[in-house]
Amino acid sequence: MDDKTLMENLLYAVKGTCDLYFHGTIESSSGDVHGAFSCALDKTLQMQNDIYNKMSEKGWYTTTPAPQPQLKQTAQKFSMQ
Repeated sequence: MDDKTLMENLLYAVKGTCDLYFHGTIESSSGDVHGAFSCALDKTLQMQNDIYNKMSEKGWYTTTPAPQPQLKQTAQKFSMQ
């Protein structure tokens, strides 16, 4: 398995973990449980960001900027007017 594939798999796993911790946080029934999930979520989100940044530096995770008219249209759709 090459490094790119390994990093992709790691990123997918960490994203899935973020999802689990997020749902644990919002569904928790006590402050202690909420805090534990929230702390774990914060740490996992930082890990996800670190992996993304490393992949982006290597050109393994590229994004395409959205066209400006599309951004404006979406912003208008969700603005509170």
